[in-house]
This record gives sequence, C-alpha cells and structure tokens, in this order.
Amino acid sequence: MEKLVDENKVDWKGRRADKLKYGGMRAAVLILAMLGFENLGTFSLAVNSVPYFSGMMHYSVPDSANMLTNYMGTGYILAIPVAILADTWIGRYTTVLISGLFEFVGLGLLTAQAHYSSLKPPSCNIYDRTAQCKTPSGGQEALLYIGLYLLAFGSAGVKASVPTHGADQFDETDPEEAGEMSTFFNTLLLAVCLGGAVSLTFIVWIQLHKGWASGFGIGTVAILLGILIFAAGLPLYRFRLRQGTNDFIQIIQVYVAAIRNRNLLLPEDPAELYEIKQDKEAAQEIEFLPHRNILRFLDRAAIQVKHDVESEKPPSPWKLCRVTQVENAKIVLSMIPIFGCTIIMTLCLAQLQTFSIQQGYTMDTTFTKNFQIPPASLPIIPIIFLIIIVPIYDRLFVPVMRKVTGVPTGVTHLQRIGVGLVLSCISMAVASIVEVKRKRVARDHNMLDAVPILMPPLPISTFWLSFQYFIFGIADMFTYVGLLQFFYSEAPKGLKSTSTCFLWTSMALGYFASTVVVKSVNGATKHITRSGGWLAGNNINRNHLNLFYLFLSIVSLINFFIYLVVSMRYKYRSQGHSVPAGN
Repeated sequence: MEKLVDENKVDWKGRRADKLKYGGMRAAVLILAMLGFENLGTFSLAVNSVPYFSGMMHYSVPDSANMLTNYMGTGYILAIPVAILADTWIGRYTTVLISGLFEFVGLGLLTAQAHYSSLKPPSCNIYDRTAQCKTPSGGQEALLYIGLYLLAFGSAGVKASVPTHGADQFDETDPEEAGEMSTFFNTLLLAVCLGGAVSLTFIVWIQLHKGWASGFGIGTVAILLGILIFAAGLPLYRFRLRQGTNDFIQIIQVYVAAIRNRNLLLPEDPAELYEIKQDKEAAQEIEFLPHRNILRFLDRAAIQVKHDVESEKPPSPWKLCRVTQVENAKIVLSMIPIFGCTIIMTLCLAQLQTFSIQQGYTMDTTFTKNFQIPPASLPIIPIIFLIIIVPIYDRLFVPVMRKVTGVPTGVTHLQRIGVGLVLSCISMAVASIVEVKRKRVARDHNMLDAVPILMPPLPISTFWLSFQYFIFGIADMFTYVGLLQFFYSEAPKGLKSTSTCFLWTSMALGYFASTVVVKSVNGATKHITRSGGWLAGNNINRNHLNLFYLFLSIVSLINFFIYLVVSMRYKYRSQGHSVPAGN
C-alpha cells in the first residue's frame, strides 16, 4: 500500500513520492556521506592555508591571513544567492551536484599549481630578511584566485542546499519521520566533525610531510567520491518542487515598496492596509498573519492608493505588498540586531584560523617521543570535544534544564547565544595571556628572530594554544547552534528552508570584518610600534599579537552587553509591543 508524501515532493521521475520507497534515513545517509567527504577535502584549507600562501606563494603573513578570511567570507556570503537559485529555479539536488563539481575543479587547479614549479614562484625562505622572495606572477596569481574562488562558490552551494535537501527526505507532519529528521540534523553535525577531524589530522599531515600537492590531491579525490555517492542516491531521493518564486525576494519587495511609499501617510486603522481576501480554500494554501503595531514604517508597503484600487491590472509587488508580507519582513528586520551581535564572534574565530596557527609553528609540537602534532591540527581539540559533548548536552543537560526552566530546549535560543558570546570573549583573553607567555619564552631564550621550521622551536609546548581552542569550541556549540535554531524557529514560514543562510551571512561578515580590522589595526599602530604595526611583518615574535587579542576580548565584552540590550528588545517586540526608540 502506498503512503504518499505531500504534493510538493516528488520522486526522480516527477511522480508524487511514496514514503515507503523514497526518502527517509536510507536516502539521508548518502547525503551525510557526501557532506563528510566534502569536509574531509576542504576543511584543512580553513586552518592551514596561511602557511601555504606565505611559505609557497610568498605573501606576507597579514596578507595571507586576509586572503584566507576573504575566501571564507565569500564562501559563506554566496550561500544566500545560491539558496535562492536552488529553491526558485535550479533545484537543490542539481545545485549540490554543480557546486560539488565547482569544488572539484577548484581544488584540482590548486593541486596542479602546487605540483608544477612553473605555476608557482621559485622556492624561497620568506623569514630570511636578506632573501628577495618573489610573489606569484600575474598568470600564477590568476590561477590561484580562480581555483580558490571556484572552491568558495562550490562551498556556498553545498552549505545552501545539502541541509535542506536532507530535510526534504522527511515529512514533518509524520511523528515518526519528524523524529528521524531530528536525528538527521544531529548526525549532520557529526558528519561535519568527522570529516573535519580527518582533514585536520591526516590531510594536514600529508600537506606538511608529503607536500602540498599530495594534500590537495587527496582532498580533490575525496570531493569526487562525495559527488559520486550523492549522485548515486538519485533513485532514492524525494525532491521538493521548484517554487518559481522565493520568499527572500518577497521580503526585499516590502523594503523597496516601503521606501517608494515613504511620503504616504499611514492609515489610523490597520484594516485599511492591503491584504488579499481570505477564505477557507485560500487559508489552506496561502499564509495569513495578523497586523502588529511594531516597525510601522514598513506598513507603508501595504498602503493602497486610489489609482491602484481602481486599476484592473494587478498591483506591482515592488510598490504594494500584502500585510502578511509586511509582517514577515518585520520578523526578519527584528532578527537583524541579534544577527549583527554574532559577527564579532566569527571575527574572533578567524584569528584562531590564521594567527594562532602561525603561533603554533614557532612552538614545540612534540606530543610523545615519536609523534608531533602539526599546529594546523590543533582545532581537532574542540572538534573531538564537540563529538563527545553534543550527545551529552542533548541527552543529559537539556532534559535536566527542561525540568528546571520549562523550556523544551532546556534554555532559550537567545540565552544559548549569549553564553557563547561570553565564552568567545574569555577565549580571546586567554589567547592574549598565552601569547604574552610565548613571547616571554622567546625573549628569555634569545629567540625573537628564530625562523619557524628551519630553526629549533621555542621551548614551550604548542598545547598551550589548546586552551583558547577548547573554550572557543564550547562557545561554538552554544552560539552557532543556538543561532541556527533561533533563525529556524523565528523565521517566517517561507524562509525556514533557507534559514541557515542567516548563519552563513553572519559568519561571512565576520570573516570580511577580520580583513578590515587587521588592516585598520596595522594602519592605526604603524607609527607607534617598532615593528611597524601590531600585526606587521612575518615575524610574530616581534609584533604585538597579544595586544590584538586583548583588543578583541574587550570588543567582544562590549558586544555582549549590546547583545543583552538587543535580545531584551527583541523579546519585548516579539510579544507585539512597540519599542519607542528607533521606530
């Protein structure tokens, strides 16, 4: 007997999908495998690219750090337009395949460049002040950027479409499948962590001991395997029908219409605002939301003028919007301050992926007598911790707190985000203290000008850096997961499927902000430090990274207090109250 899913989901032949034949966990496993292999192939780039850009391509360390954060930011910010394309025209399955191919080609180009000497600058020690190291020529630099940003574009497509395509394999209205969907999202984080763990250990070790070309090459093969596994699930998947429109665009239409109608007077009676007629049949197909007396300037998008009422033509959606559209736009606009307060956290994360890795290369990496851990593998500490703590948090902490607070998730999403913001502030403070200790060791042993890798390391264990990674790993679990849950639970109905894009955008802006902050700090401190700036040059023993970390810790603390105010305002507004200031 057939058990059909809702009419918006079909099988690979375009027929309404049968639950017993299509979708479910057996299809989702292939999606999780693809995501695991994709992270295996690319995760090491997020932590070990600075040594490649500086050591092989001869860019300065600050420039290398900015190249990495720009690449990461682009990969996250592109998730929004790609999500719109996937939902509206291309479809999620096709988007994942195309994105995977972009990643495959991009990493393949980087592999070729790392392998062939004609595609990269001549070998040179950038830490030798007398050496005249050449940066890539125009053609070599073009190849580097093409490969890097093909990877960024492909990564954006995977981020935008893999989680939602996986969720499409389940029916939220079926209690059994709703439980399986929850398991899928928990396993999604596990797949990311497992793929990242292999990338941070095995791939990084290959890059450092067998060559960058070998490391990139193995990553390229991993991405290809992920694409093949994902594609093999075609006869098993459920596919959501393309919408032909997108709720992101409808939200933008409200803002445009409100600006165009800015000179119109708001009616005293909200019932005069434009809304389509509601009947029983329409109520089942179309969302209707009641008017709320908040952010009233957006109500101008729903003001009907006499000309539009009398015209037989349908009103332009860029000049007149439904009340429900306006209310959805109010929800999104209300979430933006919360979203803005999380940008600083990603800015801090960017430093752990760049400058902290460079610190590690100056320190003693000995783990046991016969084993050394690469500095780029240090982020494995919070990942292993997350693999262990996430099930404990879900199975022990949440049920206990649920009984105490009465909140189904143990603590509210806003409380969870706040805890993470505090921990990120503490992580940066700890990073500053550890850097003070590292530089003191370098000074006491007359090793301020020691060349990393080519000379003996400082007599201080690289595991001192694990404290800042460990604390930030906990912050990561609280804030980023809490932010994802917050956006999904609060987002308008039509935006829930792409609500992950809010998180990706927050992270993108954090990475881009890192580039701006690093350049600004160097410019502001250029004439007040002997090194020519807090972060200037390739020798981090001579710069003032400790002061930069302390600066970020203070900024994070200020950001947390702003978040407290913003979150209270959001809670007040969500109850339908109007906040006088800012309206």
